[in-house]
Amino acid sequence: MRQIYLVIMLSLLTWQVNAQAPRGGNAMGNIGHVYGKVLDPENKPVNYASVIILQGRMDTATKKMKDVLLKGVLTKTNGEFSLDELPLRGPLKLQISGTGYKTRVLPVTFPPVDKDLGNIKLEVSINQLQGVTVAGTKPLMQMDIDKKVFNVEKNLTSAGGTAVDVMKNVPSVNVDIDGNVTLRNSAPQLFIDGRPTTLTLEQIPADAIESVEVITNPSAKYDASGGNAGILNIVLKKNRKTGYNGNLRAGVDKRGALNGGGDFNVRQGKVNISASVMGNQVKSRTTGTTERTNFTTPANHVFQDNYNKSDGGFVFGKLGLDYFVTNRTTISIAGIKVHGGFKPSESIDIHSDTLRPADGFDYGFSHRNSKTDMKFNANGLVLGLKRLFPKEGEEFTVDANYFGGKSDNNADYTTDYYRLDKIYRTDRQQIRGNGKITFFTAQTDYVNPLTPKLKLETGLRVSIRHTESNFDNYFQNGAGEYVLIPAASSNFKNNDKVYAAYVSIGHTLGNFGYKVGLRAESSEYDGELINVKQYFKNSYPVSLFPSLFLSQKLKHQQELQLSYTRRINRPNFFQLIPFTDSTDKLNITKGNPALVPEFTQSVEMSYLKTFKGNHTFLGSVYYKHTNNLITRYLTKDMDPNGNEILVNTFINANSSYAMGAELTTMINVRKWWSLTGNVNIYNSKINTDNVDGASQDAMVSWFGKINNTFKLPANFEVQLSGTYQSKSNLPVNENKGRQDGPPMTQSQSASQGYIASYYGVDAAIKKSFLKNNAASVTLSFTDIFRTRSMNQYAESPYFIQYYNRLKDPQMIRLNFAYRFGKVDVGLFKRKNMGAGMQSMQEVVQ
Repeated sequence: MRQIYLVIMLSLLTWQVNAQAPRGGNAMGNIGHVYGKVLDPENKPVNYASVIILQGRMDTATKKMKDVLLKGVLTKTNGEFSLDELPLRGPLKLQISGTGYKTRVLPVTFPPVDKDLGNIKLEVSINQLQGVTVAGTKPLMQMDIDKKVFNVEKNLTSAGGTAVDVMKNVPSVNVDIDGNVTLRNSAPQLFIDGRPTTLTLEQIPADAIESVEVITNPSAKYDASGGNAGILNIVLKKNRKTGYNGNLRAGVDKRGALNGGGDFNVRQGKVNISASVMGNQVKSRTTGTTERTNFTTPANHVFQDNYNKSDGGFVFGKLGLDYFVTNRTTISIAGIKVHGGFKPSESIDIHSDTLRPADGFDYGFSHRNSKTDMKFNANGLVLGLKRLFPKEGEEFTVDANYFGGKSDNNADYTTDYYRLDKIYRTDRQQIRGNGKITFFTAQTDYVNPLTPKLKLETGLRVSIRHTESNFDNYFQNGAGEYVLIPAASSNFKNNDKVYAAYVSIGHTLGNFGYKVGLRAESSEYDGELINVKQYFKNSYPVSLFPSLFLSQKLKHQQELQLSYTRRINRPNFFQLIPFTDSTDKLNITKGNPALVPEFTQSVEMSYLKTFKGNHTFLGSVYYKHTNNLITRYLTKDMDPNGNEILVNTFINANSSYAMGAELTTMINVRKWWSLTGNVNIYNSKINTDNVDGASQDAMVSWFGKINNTFKLPANFEVQLSGTYQSKSNLPVNENKGRQDGPPMTQSQSASQGYIASYYGVDAAIKKSFLKNNAASVTLSFTDIFRTRSMNQYAESPYFIQYYNRLKDPQMIRLNFAYRFGKVDVGLFKRKNMGAGMQSMQEVVQ
């Protein structure tokens, strides 16, 4: 009866407080969560103890601070308690009292948003928790010892777009017109929520992304693969507020391509359910030219005029469930589904001039039309278990991640050859292809703060990937029948496995901190060329990958960091197989089974300074050296008719280096104007002295981007951003496998040449309205001046080439968004029980 009486009294008092609380007391910002377990002197649980949260407020009558009750609970029979929907701003106090025990009062501070107070003994004196200052809003950039986090959920110019549009506004990241992303002039690995993914940036909606973690020098905790590139980890939006909430979005671009979607989250008791669905329609247009002179026998000159269309779209869905078994144990499961289809088409006018006449004429003109139908389906499943321990910071996690996708690619090519303005021959070609890739990873991580300043991290990981690819190439014969050409077809499958273990120690000594780690990895792969029954297999022994991070905090909010890592990049199956792919006569490729892994050592030093007004400056210098760099290489060969042809293959270059300096600043120019700027000045060189042909000359280049955000009256917001890429060396091309028919002519990384400078300017304006600005309309403009084009020049002993492309200039999008929700606990008629009789009247009045 005593417990029932306490519950009834507490419910009435809590109702009274809520009824008198000012509006906004249950605002969207009240997402704090504290929990723990109350024990007696013999470590036995104390049940029905009163646990309440008090907040200091100014009494308007006395002009003095007083403690006001926010909410409370009674401990369960196992001594556990949990209080959520707490304001992140203080001051807050947790008061625990029970019959026969001394009252304990503990201050409560955030972050983290989920605060585990551990096991609390009532007879022990007050245990002061370490305080952490809370910012009112998320900073645009946060710096950890081994990564930088950029919060992008409020970016305007990417609204209604994909992750490609998001990356255009992330410092350190460069995006070319084809959506290829580089991080400090290298292609990074792509993670989603800390796990590898088979999705591309074009398949991830921008509105699903909360932040992007830029990891330029990954520690021993991360996969050692990836060579001299870093990691881009895309963190998707999550919501764990009690109650329900969500948002809806819809938009259209200037070509009529639609986008839309919605998110919904509901949490009650031990269960949190989240769901997202969104779709993007694509209507893309690209124009370009390619001019190439081949020094083969016979030599020839080719000029191509390209026009490309790509119509289609994709749907992205995610469903997640978190089950809070106890305050310290959570089981999670999430599924991702992506489905899409595209129908790209291409029209090419090809002018060819054979310098040594053949067939009685020395000039030819042809026109090629291609139509492709591409479909893909991808599915992902993530399982997780997280176990927290009474010691703050100690945790154990188990994750299993499966991701797989299938694709079908069917293309038809018709080429008309002209002589004296008349068609004298028509070639017809078909490619029927499909592919499949599955990716499975399982990982365990254990974190243990051995002391308040010494932390141990360790874990195990296994990664298994299976790939299948089939491209059958058919040409129409004189009888109108399509005949399979085995020499121009490609059918293979392969498996690769990586096993890893890591351990790292982090230690803080005053203002100095270090984190030293060691990762061990071994791998193996096997593959088969199906059509010729050739098998390949290789195993790489255990390799060690050390990492070291040093951090020194200085006076006046300054910090220095120094890091060193060693990483690996293993050749993929397509680079290894000795199969000649002659689907595109201008881009014939062949693998090299003699390739070996490349190893990269990286050193980076950074300086961070926070000025008055929360202005931030980050400066970094870095150096990377790679042995046995895997790069494309162009050589001559003979076709079955005895004619010379150019073949793209892969080699291990002697070495390469890249060095540079990067500057990032975030300035609050005025209360209504914030600015983010980033500049990367770099120099790189590939040494190919071990093979015939000159090495690519080193070149100093720089890349910069700037982003301005203006908060204007009447709830208007304007964003203006720009990027600039100076003249730079040709990149190290990464072969990612064929996705459709023959590619357009591209320059080769082992050639002499450059990419011409280019720039682009984007802008957006947003208007928020309705109660609490729940609705908004955003109008965005990308590449306003039609200047974000790609111009390349390449030369080698075998050819000279000029290449130009311009994709979707002056794109305009209009987007509408509406958010809704109710985080009132009364929605589910929950009773916040707590606050026993002791001192109850004092805290309510």
